[in-house]
Amino acid sequence: MSSAVQEARTATDLQRIARGHPTDLPGMQAVFDAVQALAAMRHMPLRPAPPPPTSCCGRGCNGCVWEGWHAAALYWRDEALLRLGG
Repeated sequence: MSSAVQEARTATDLQRIARGHPTDLPGMQAVFDAVQALAAMRHMPLRPAPPPPTSCCGRGCNGCVWEGWHAAALYWRDEALLRLGG
């Protein structure tokens, strides 16, 4: 679990983290952790967050697998927050 989520004291803190727009893996993992913590507080199961890609070649391709993952991660977050009512 990310340090930001561990330091969160209230559901409001978790919601603030969950609504963030990170562009890197650690930031998105904090969003995943915050959303999952909110779901656990409400005893609501969520589908798993998308796993990070493992097939990036590192050449900065147009349409990189990281771009697709980031879009999928934001979709997962938005869908989860809708289910959680917020």
